[in-house]
Amino acid sequence: MKKAKAAGADELRPEYKQSDLDGLVRGKYAKRVRASSNVVVLDPEVADLFPNAEAVNAALRSLAEIAQRAGVRRRRNR
Repeated sequence: MKKAKAAGADELRPEYKQSDLDGLVRGKYAKRVRASSNVVVLDPEVADLFPNAEAVNAALRSLAEIAQRAGVRRRRNR
């Protein structure tokens, strides 16, 4: 038994209308998501040193406390 021919790449299924798809923008909210995201990706060799997120947070808090005692000022990039 032969398979039915697949619709071409440029053809829409009958239930969709081209007019419904006009005006769509790829990545419309990407900038907003990137600005509000707090995800940090660790290098694999650094991630291997910490068993979980709590350990990473504890280490960073300790480092921040040491830096604060040493008088290191915090800078933020904008």
